[in-house]
Amino acid sequence: MAKGRTEMEVGSDGVAVIYVANPPVNALSIDVLFSLKGHYEEALRRNDVKAIVLTGSGRSFSAGLDISAFADIRKPEQLKDHCILIESMTDIFEDAGKPSVAAIDGPALGGGLELSMVCQARISTPNAQLGLTELQFGVIPGFGGTQRLPRLVGLTKALEMMMLSKPINAEEAHELGLVDAVVSPNDLLNDARRWALDICESKRPWVQALYKTDKLESPEVAREILNSARVLSRKQAANLQHPLVCIDAVEEGIVSGPRAGLRKEAMAFQELFFSDTCKSLIHVFFSQRATSKQVPGITDLGLTPRKVSKVAIVGCGLMGSVIATALILSHYPVILKEVNEKSLNAGIDRIKENLLSRVRKGKMTKEKYEKTLSLLTGVLDYEKFKTVDLAIEAVVENVKLKQQIFAELEQHCPSHCILATNTSTIDLNLIGEKTNSQERIVGTHFFAPAHIMPLLEIVRTPRASLQAVVTLLDVGKKIKKTPIVVGNCTGFAVYRMFFPYTQAALLLVDHGMDVYKIDQACTEFGMSIGPFRMTDLVGFGVALATGMQFLENFPELVYKLMLIPLMVEDKRTGEASQKGFYRYEGKRKASPDPEIMNYVNESRRIAGATPDPELLKLDNSAIAEMVFFPVINEACRVLGEGIAFKASDLDIASIFGMGFPPYRGGIMHWADSIGARRICTMLSEWEMKYDQFFKPCSHLLERAGAGLPLSASATMMMNQAKTKM
Repeated sequence: MAKGRTEMEVGSDGVAVIYVANPPVNALSIDVLFSLKGHYEEALRRNDVKAIVLTGSGRSFSAGLDISAFADIRKPEQLKDHCILIESMTDIFEDAGKPSVAAIDGPALGGGLELSMVCQARISTPNAQLGLTELQFGVIPGFGGTQRLPRLVGLTKALEMMMLSKPINAEEAHELGLVDAVVSPNDLLNDARRWALDICESKRPWVQALYKTDKLESPEVAREILNSARVLSRKQAANLQHPLVCIDAVEEGIVSGPRAGLRKEAMAFQELFFSDTCKSLIHVFFSQRATSKQVPGITDLGLTPRKVSKVAIVGCGLMGSVIATALILSHYPVILKEVNEKSLNAGIDRIKENLLSRVRKGKMTKEKYEKTLSLLTGVLDYEKFKTVDLAIEAVVENVKLKQQIFAELEQHCPSHCILATNTSTIDLNLIGEKTNSQERIVGTHFFAPAHIMPLLEIVRTPRASLQAVVTLLDVGKKIKKTPIVVGNCTGFAVYRMFFPYTQAALLLVDHGMDVYKIDQACTEFGMSIGPFRMTDLVGFGVALATGMQFLENFPELVYKLMLIPLMVEDKRTGEASQKGFYRYEGKRKASPDPEIMNYVNESRRIAGATPDPELLKLDNSAIAEMVFFPVINEACRVLGEGIAFKASDLDIASIFGMGFPPYRGGIMHWADSIGARRICTMLSEWEMKYDQFFKPCSHLLERAGAGLPLSASATMMMNQAKTKM
């Protein structure tokens, strides 16, 4: 593998242009940093160089630190050496006797933007994206970003950019003063060279961002802004420390001066780099990339995705309309079929509203709205299906109806067309039973709302064409989803893995625990809502229907609950009826309902469950374990059965499908931080004390017995076994 590097050209005008050359995004690897330092020092030594332009090769300035290279750092001493290198580099660039200008095209993110802020000016193209994105990896900016960004754009905007890890475009960057000019890509280098020479000739100001003060608020106002940022951070990320550490570093620079701020930033970066949060978030980053690139037996066969030029969707209810929205937003022409004009118009209206919502938020122009909507064609028959490459069924969960639709799709779609279903629970073999096209039938399970939720489960049966799966992986990426390939079973990977989430909570209630205490424990753990609030949101009808599917297919794994059926008898069906586990008044505001205890007591009586006083003594952390350890157990079962191909896929599925906190790395990564033996021991104890629902599965027992992580591959298991032979 070629090393990253920088390249330097010195023109007859006396400007040295240094290119960061580490495709595809010019990441700042250790090799690049050393090469960059060497070229800068050479440019400063040379008498024929008056000024310097720093830019990136290709269509990227730099996307920041090379995470894969830094992920190999294991010792604090190694990291400290790199931080010293970075500090000395930025000092050289900023204090040099020759001016430098950053010429930015494409992304300038993280360390890339920080390098540009060391220069005396920044020129960009309209394509530039600028941001400090380090917090999404559990660290803070480490190239001086906490000190220079507030001095260039002001404290409020700088904190927003860092806290959200959200880049801004060139136009906004220019308005803020982060870039000094926006020019066309063809003029970028020439304009940057001229700007650098103008600084050299005192025609433009020589600006050192580190010492600018005109954008900084007064100490009193700054203190208010910083305190407000802390309050917001504690509210939005209660379990995370690195956003607060970032705010502290910014404050240090304002109170004690930028040099003191740089020292605090460097120390904090080194400490956070080895934190569990950083390790977890970096794991998520690589795992997400691997879902579509490293699928054993699929992506390693050299298959090329077929081109999908047109997509058909059967059914434009809530799911069909949002799937259509996601597709047309990614420039796919869509044919939308319904059974009558009323249903078709209602679906098209929903799609229009999804797009208009983007217009109102400033994410789409009216012109783009009209152009996107023009990709949609509504029909009442299959006549136009003759030219589609992918057909997606998105009707209600009714087996006979789906079988009828797939028989019709087989008749009207071309032979190469992939026939996909958006079912969330029904066996794909059953859906395709009435066809002769089992090899074309694949699951495309979107998560509501499909134009927003990032996960896409691609479900393959043993008879499904690998070509179809590879093509759907490509479509998934093009519509900005994170696709994971899973096997065919009730609930597939995500819903099956998380079915025990609510089951465990209901079991604990039968044994004496409070409904609202459980929800509180789960939200404190990091979930956006607890299992009971979630059940209210999806509706008791869906919960019961899903429960029946699982009871039919996995009777030994299901806790036979009575609480929800008792509530349904009294027409408490969740948020839609304004009564579920909570009461709902006004704008979906959920309030605890004392009447719940009537149903809880009756459920306990029917179940013959005796409240356990020991459960009432548990803190929220222990409660969360009792809810999530069964989820881990089911995830192990899913992995052991081959429904999921690798543990990291389940990590991504848990985060993007069910809202598991990403800073814990996903369900399996978090499990490995606890250890298979402890999880297995606790589940066995709860099985003996409460119910067989907690019984550890064979996959978990094997890992615990071998002392291996739950993420261990089958190869690792075999190698471990060989060492014991």
